[in-house]
Amino acid sequence: MTAGTDTSQPAATQDPPPTGRKQKRTGDRSVATVAHVILGIWAALVIVPLLWTLLSSFKTSSEIFSSPFTLPAHWSFDNYVSAWTSEGIGRYFVNTIVVVGTALVLVMLLGSMCAYVLARFAFPGNRLIYYMMLVGLTFPIFLAIVPLFFVLKGFGILNTLPGLIITYVAFALPFTVFFLYPFFKVLPQDVSEAAEIDGAGEWRKFFQVMLPMAKPGIASVAIFNFLGLWNQFLLPVALNTKRENYVLSQGMAAFASRAGYNTDYGRLFAAVVITIVPVLVVYIIFQRQLQGSVSQGAGK
Repeated sequence: MTAGTDTSQPAATQDPPPTGRKQKRTGDRSVATVAHVILGIWAALVIVPLLWTLLSSFKTSSEIFSSPFTLPAHWSFDNYVSAWTSEGIGRYFVNTIVVVGTALVLVMLLGSMCAYVLARFAFPGNRLIYYMMLVGLTFPIFLAIVPLFFVLKGFGILNTLPGLIITYVAFALPFTVFFLYPFFKVLPQDVSEAAEIDGAGEWRKFFQVMLPMAKPGIASVAIFNFLGLWNQFLLPVALNTKRENYVLSQGMAAFASRAGYNTDYGRLFAAVVITIVPVLVVYIIFQRQLQGSVSQGAGK
């Protein structure tokens, strides 16, 4: 080996440890842990009362007070049968299905058509109508009770299911238009033009092309409207006083007040479960459309 030749290799340079990334990952895990703990507590606050109500619906009143947190001694549907027949919950349930179902179909049809026209067509008064719809969102229901009473009485539909349906549609329409307006606004114009080239008229273009493209928004607003109409209490109490036309919210209030201190709590909890089940079923069916609506809105 030749003298004076330097055989030593240069020391490899090492990057400093990625402490920043580790700290970021640690911070993300901490935030995720705290978020999961909070969500777990929230879920417990919602689920535990529902489970307790479900278990109590299979018990007698004495069993509820003696052992409120244990399983029922006998799993019997007698409370449900009694609530459905003796207390009239079955009739109120049918009335609610008729009123809410009809109002929901009408408000979704009229609301989607109104939102589509306001979003896709330019005409004098377009913005004025839209802003009037927004004003309708801020109008408190209790301020309209007295005028509505005399209007429905004048038309001869006070204390009737059709009168209640029309009132529900009127109050749910502004929110429906407000919610669906941005969905129709961002739909691609080239799809609409392609439908026109294929010979589709406005009605066919709306129902067969544009409306299916807004399906996530339709499903989402349908869920919100269903929840709001199903739980409505003030309007039925003020405008629908005939017992045979009661909806579930009125029937439950009458059931509790009529029983007084001799309330059959097992039967009452069974009626509550009957009231809750349709809401859970509707949400389970449409939850994927609701999630798709949220993700689509975030992407836009």
